[in-house]
Amino acid sequence: MNGNPLDRESIGRLIHNNPPLVQDFPSLEQQLQPNGFDLSLKQVSALASPGSIGFDTADRELSKLENLEFGSDGWLQLDPGPYLITFNEVVNLPLDLMAMGRPRSSLLRSGASIHTAIWDSGYRGRSQSLLVVYNPGGYMVQRDARLVQLVFFQLSGAVSQGYQGQFQNENIG
Repeated sequence: MNGNPLDRESIGRLIHNNPPLVQDFPSLEQQLQPNGFDLSLKQVSALASPGSIGFDTADRELSKLENLEFGSDGWLQLDPGPYLITFNEVVNLPLDLMAMGRPRSSLLRSGASIHTAIWDSGYRGRSQSLLVVYNPGGYMVQRDARLVQLVFFQLSGAVSQGYQGQFQNENIG
């Protein structure tokens, strides 16, 4: 039915398309969920400068980033505050699907959350989101940890023009 979230079986079929709905994932078995697909952690970056946004795209400046290094055991201790995270997975949305991401409940239960934007129809890329550690004691993350469940929605029809913004094909290559 159009307008509803896709189920596990539908997502699984689309992963075998060309291009696949989602690719570069560590474990299909662990990441494919009843109502979405878990995105996993590739990189954590600290925000190293202010950013800005205006009405026009030309009036936008992204914060500079400082990549943080995982320990030899694959773990990273984060102090309270905001971090930009990059996911392992490349998402390839056809023109008749969109997606929304929600943090996994384990983060919320420990005082951390992830803020996401909409994945527009036609978007292709390795996305980034904002991880905020609210817990005063900090939070530990492991490389490849599943952090966000991406929920895909079937549109009533294909859009005439998919995503055309500056983040198309981001973090690929």
